[in-house]
This record gives sequence, structure tokens and C-alpha cells, in this order.
Amino acid sequence: MSAPAASSRESLRVAVVGHVDHGKSTLVGRLLHDTGSLPQGKVEAIRAMSERRGMPFEWAFLMDALQAERDQGITIDTSQIWFKTAKRDYVIIDAPGHKEFLKNMITGAAASDAALLVIDADEGVKEQSRRHGYLLHLLGVRQVAVAVNKMDLVGYGEARFAAIEKEYRAYLAGIGVTPTYIIPIAARDGQGIVAHSDKMPWYKGPHVLEALERFNVVTLPTHLPLRMPVQDVYKFDDRRIIAGRIESGTLKVGDRIVFSPSNKTVRVKSIEAWAAPQPTQAGAGQSVGFTMDEQIFVERGEIVSHEQSPPVETDVFRARLFWLGKKPMTPGARYKLKLATAEANVRVQAIERVIDTGDLSTAAATEVPHSAVAEVILQGDRMLALDEFASSPLTGRFVLVDGYDIVGGGIVSMEGYADQRQLITVRASNITRVEHSVSVDARARRNGHNGGVIWLTGLSGSGKSTLSVAVERRLFNLGYQVYVLDGDNMRHGLNADLGFSPEERAENIRRVGEVAALMSHAGLVVITAFISPYRSDRERARRATGENFHEVYVKADLATCEKRDPKGLYRRARAGEIADFTGISAPYEAPENPELTIDTGALDIEASIDVVTSYVRANLSIGGARARAAGGA
Repeated sequence: MSAPAASSRESLRVAVVGHVDHGKSTLVGRLLHDTGSLPQGKVEAIRAMSERRGMPFEWAFLMDALQAERDQGITIDTSQIWFKTAKRDYVIIDAPGHKEFLKNMITGAAASDAALLVIDADEGVKEQSRRHGYLLHLLGVRQVAVAVNKMDLVGYGEARFAAIEKEYRAYLAGIGVTPTYIIPIAARDGQGIVAHSDKMPWYKGPHVLEALERFNVVTLPTHLPLRMPVQDVYKFDDRRIIAGRIESGTLKVGDRIVFSPSNKTVRVKSIEAWAAPQPTQAGAGQSVGFTMDEQIFVERGEIVSHEQSPPVETDVFRARLFWLGKKPMTPGARYKLKLATAEANVRVQAIERVIDTGDLSTAAATEVPHSAVAEVILQGDRMLALDEFASSPLTGRFVLVDGYDIVGGGIVSMEGYADQRQLITVRASNITRVEHSVSVDARARRNGHNGGVIWLTGLSGSGKSTLSVAVERRLFNLGYQVYVLDGDNMRHGLNADLGFSPEERAENIRRVGEVAALMSHAGLVVITAFISPYRSDRERARRATGENFHEVYVKADLATCEKRDPKGLYRRARAGEIADFTGISAPYEAPENPELTIDTGALDIEASIDVVTSYVRANLSIGGARARAAGGA
């Protein structure tokens, strides 16, 4: 059916999903027929076609738009059908249930206000029934009605319906979903579709059409912070017009806005309109263009927001995704991420767990197979502007592309990870670096060694502090200008104002990295002993120091560290007394290519001191530095 003409009436988009052959298309075909929404002669044409092919009449044929579907008897693509009642207009999205066409089901459901999930009363709750329920939750569809179809095959039995209802309600409750309605129907015979069934007098709830009429149209998110992904930049005369669709919030002339992740700020000079008076504001759902009070360079993919409520900026985030790739997802694999209008290359940093959508159990895994749901860590090759899905769904979901194929999609979580916007924003102005009259080489010659940073990273209890203090004494006795920066000591002074949230952890390490860099440039060997759980923070510290930054991974597994527990922190974390504790309730990203690894589970303290001391002497002696510069070390 063709789309209706534009109307001021509200329109509800409903996705119909479920296991293959459970009767989705039959339900929709019958719904259209029983509401008088079919073109005249349509049913007769389908009957005639069925007779010519020697097939029994199927209501589903009203929906199957592709010849291949009729031949195979399954729905492949999503079909969109418009119909209306006295209350409002509807767009019914008939999505395929077959596992191989899961991508199409997701596409249809992602654009819906509500969903109607169909379960065969005879077959009961199947794998796809659970998977589709989980994916609806993942996609943020909160209005869900469940139609238990083919009740005629089970004698319209109340007990069978009650058993399925109990089983599926329990499953949905496990993922935090409460179905709005669960309705017994027999779609082929029109039972429970647009009127209450005379075969099931024991059921007192709404029929399908009543349930649809009770659903709410999802309103445009004008109440959320402004988010407008830049689609394109047009040049007219001396004006630059920034074009895009406002996904949430409102945009007004005179607003102070920021583009992320470039962090350029301007004011909105005008909002442009074609062949109409210029508006002074625009809101969610509108595609607009606007000009700025300054002519700055802006690219497609940036996100426009107000200064006071910008998106997150990060190069690493946690994602819950569904995997559709033919090849399993593995750690280290690289894909193109598409989020709104932005594209970026990302790498799978870690696969944390795979979720069984059947029983909701989770398990550690080394790969994510086709059609699985998993929690993974993705790292971009540049800063990304995004939101947590829970706070801004439209800029908090993404797809992954391998070559030309969409292989996965998911939602963003920043749980355990820091918003890095504050770490990379330079606020000082009118400043000029002071050039020292004493060169780095002169300091090295005076000290007898180069300055550098020996950055010890590892879990709490791995032995960083013990090792750093012992190495400091050993190097001092050997004549080195050496000093230890320890995590606890820094938090008593310079970083006393910081807590342990992901953002404050990142700021703690940023400050330490800058202090260590200054001390190393002064010619000291600086040993730092910090958990420093995030790779991005350690890389920032590396950039501050330069070539004489040396990452040392003090390696000890969680069980070993927890057994040692020198400060009793693991015990308190397990008891819930310490939030965001690394290794327990917050992530630790182990180094991928450290300059040195010390396994304190295998080496005793004296052997560990020897290894670190030998490394420093080989790499920070004046001769060692020259050899490295020449490619000899």
C-alpha cells in the first residue's frame, strides 16, 4: 500500500516481529482486512494467484512484496503498510523472523514507536522469540505487546496461554522489560484481532487493535540536550551554511554552540529557510541549515550542541552490540564505525562477555559469533563525540561496517570510562612557552644520565609501590638523580581535590603525566607508581614526555593481587564499600606493547629490582640514548 498524504493526525509506527512462521504476516494481513484498509479486490486477486499456483490461500501473501518471498514462503525484507483508524494513522512494519534476516528485523524495529511480538501457541517460546525480545530492549523500544497466535491449534486453551505468558513474562522481566499486553489470538480466523474472541471468553484484556490504540506515539525529544549531527556544509556567497537534522533539543538564533569533537565554539547568526521567512528557532525532527557569527572550518560528522550540555568526547567506550558478521568478531579486529553522520575506524580492544539471549547467562569469550549479543570495548583511532544510549538514544547507537557490509550494531555505555573532553580542552590563552637556557643535553652531561619517565602500571597489589621505592634506592646508590611519584602521595597534595570517578581518575593521571614530564625534562629519572587503568591516559602521559617515556607493566593477575591485598582494598570493594574499584567494578586496560613487563607473580622482589635497574641503565645512560637514536637499542 502507498503512503498516505501528509496529515496533521498523529502517526504510530509499530514493528511486528517474532520467530519465523509464527504468523506475523498473517496477523497483519488479517488486521488490514478486518479494518477495511485493503484496496478493493486485493483479497480476490490473492485468492486467484494462490489457485493458479496450486497453493492454499494465505493472508500473509498480502504482505509479501517480493517474488522471492512467495517462492520461499518467508518474509525477507521489511514491508511498510499504512492504515488508519478513527483515532490516528498507523505504519505497520512487518519484519522478517528468520535468523538469516535479523539485520532487516533490527532495521524495522529501530524506527518504531512500539512493537507487536508474535509467538506460536503450539510451538511456544522459541530462540528467535527471546532474541527479538532482547533486541527490542536493546533498541530502546519500550512499548511491547505480545500476541500468542494460533490458539486454534491448541483448542483455544487457557492453560496453554497462561503457561506461555508466564514463561515469556519471566524472560522479559530478566532484561528489564514489562510487556504492555499479552494477547491470545488466532490470526487466520480473525480471533482477537479487531474484536474480542468468542472462542476465548476467559480472556478479559484488549484485542490487538485496542492494544495498538492504547500505545503512545513517541514524542520528539525536544526536552533533551541539543544534538545536531552535521550532514554537510554549503557555501553561498560569503556565507557558510551548516546543514543537518536536529535529533534532540532546540536550536535558536543567538545560541552559543560547540562543535564536537573539534571543540570550536560560535554563535548561531541565522536559521535558514527556503522560500519562507527565516525562523528564529528549530527543534527535534527538523532538518535545518544555519549560519555562524564566525567563519570557522567545520566538517561533516561533528555534533552541534549547546556549550553547557555537550556530548561525551572519548576514544574508547563500552558497547553492547548484536553481531551480524559472517566472520566472528575477535579482539584486535578493525571496523568502520558509523554514528549519526560521523565515520571513524575502531578496533576491538576487548570482548568482555557474550550474552546468551535464551537464558540471559553471560560467559567470557574470545570471539563473538553470528547473531550473538556481546559486551565489548571499542577504541577509535581519533576522538569521537557520542552519548550514552540511556541519556540520548539517537546519538548513543552505532553500526559497524566491514568493507561494504554492515556487520553489527549496538549502543554506547561509558560505564567505567571517562569523558575526556575536560582533559583535552585548552582554556588558557595569551601564553607562550619559555625556552630554557640550560639544554636537555647539558643536564644529562651534568647528571651522567638522561632524564626519563619509568611509568609503572598494574593492578592494585601488583607490587608497583614496593618495586618503585626499591628501584629508587638502588638507582640513587648508583648515582642517579631519581624520584618516585606514588599514587597515594600525589593524592595527599597536588591531587587532593580529586576523587575516583572515571573522569577524576583520568585527570589524576593527566596531572601526574605533566609533572613527570617536567621533572624528566629537568634531567631526573622519574619513577611513577599508578594503576593508571586507561590506555588513553598512559598514551597522553607518553606524549607529554616524549621519547624517554618507558611503560613498565607490573603484571600480576587479579587472583594474585586480591590474595595479597596489602591495604585491604579488595576486601572492601567486594563488600561494596568502595565504588569504581579497578579490577572489580572498574576496568583495567593492560598495556599492549609495554617497553618492559615484570611478572611479580613469577619473580621475587630482588629479581624484579634487578630487571628494572638494568633496563634503566641500558636505556637512560647517555651512551644508551645515543645507541637508541641510531637504531642500535
